[in-house]
Amino acid sequence: MQLLPDMESAMDVIKVYGTTWCGDCNRAKAFMDEHNVDYEWTNVDEETEFVELVLQINNGQRRVPTIVFPDGSVLVEPSNADLAEKLTLEL
Repeated sequence: MQLLPDMESAMDVIKVYGTTWCGDCNRAKAFMDEHNVDYEWTNVDEETEFVELVLQINNGQRRVPTIVFPDGSVLVEPSNADLAEKLTLEL
């Protein structure tokens, strides 16, 4: 999925939208931390203004983690293998 061009141009870092209670969110963050991937974490339960963005990206569904990359691509609830492929990491 690609974001709107104006959203894409405003990004220069990987953005991870999720919650602290989400196991997939915690796993994705741990994976990126283990591989020294820089990202910006947003807890949508605390920063509720980002819930609308997550809903927009996911066609009205609140699916997390929603990970938005600087190139405008998005991964939703990705596996570690999906993240490794996107980040060109070898497992």
